[in-house]
Amino acid sequence: MIRLADDLGHLSYDVAGDGPPVVLVHAGVADHRMWDAVVPSLAERYTVIRHDLRGFGESAPPAGPYGDVDDLLRLLDHLGHDRVRLVGASWGGRVALDFTLAHPERVHSLALFSAPWPGYDWSAEMHAYDGAETAALAAGDVDAATQINLDMWLRGPAREWDDVPAGLADRVREPMRTSLVNMAVRDEHGQGAGSADLAAVAVPTLVGVGKLDVADFQDIARRYAAEIPGATLVEFPTAAHLIAMDAPAELAAQLAPFLAR
Repeated sequence: MIRLADDLGHLSYDVAGDGPPVVLVHAGVADHRMWDAVVPSLAERYTVIRHDLRGFGESAPPAGPYGDVDDLLRLLDHLGHDRVRLVGASWGGRVALDFTLAHPERVHSLALFSAPWPGYDWSAEMHAYDGAETAALAAGDVDAATQINLDMWLRGPAREWDDVPAGLADRVREPMRTSLVNMAVRDEHGQGAGSADLAAVAVPTLVGVGKLDVADFQDIARRYAAEIPGATLVEFPTAAHLIAMDAPAELAAQLAPFLAR
């Protein structure tokens, strides 16, 4: 990982391949490594850029006000990329969407996988998850909070652990734990997602969701696909929330023709 350091702190990032730039923005329960199985095929045709958002992976937690969209702009300016293909997962999808709306001239195309919807009327299942996570963190039990998140976002509500691809829990446990440790300071200093004029999205857009994900996110994906002009919806039958980890070959196969547009 390379560090971009200035008076705003540091961001860690990785670059692979050569060609038009593609930026992969990770989920809020992972870090840049969630894309590991997708990068090799993309790097055959593209310059693939991944960074750790502040407080994730190797990027330092924020020490003052910051915005994930502003950090992404700073990274692209540092790398000298005027226009990129943006791919985001979960919270990273929301960052990618907000970046597209704030800086439309910098985005060639947009792909959103399992992105949240600000102000969504969450189900009882989601409220129960949030309550359990909050209680575990309040008790100082980060390990319990990590397991709650593994159950919700990696295993998902529709399968047992025996059905999850071997080794995925071990790969995501440490990044997920780091995200939980730094969650409070990110919430304190960060600018959350705002309401968006989805009709203003004027680039080709791909919306994806796992069929084994929480029902709320399946509904949200359909809403994004309906409200973003010309968006295409793709469903992944064998994936829960973290599609890039559950179904990397299928995800890469969907991205290949889309990114080539």
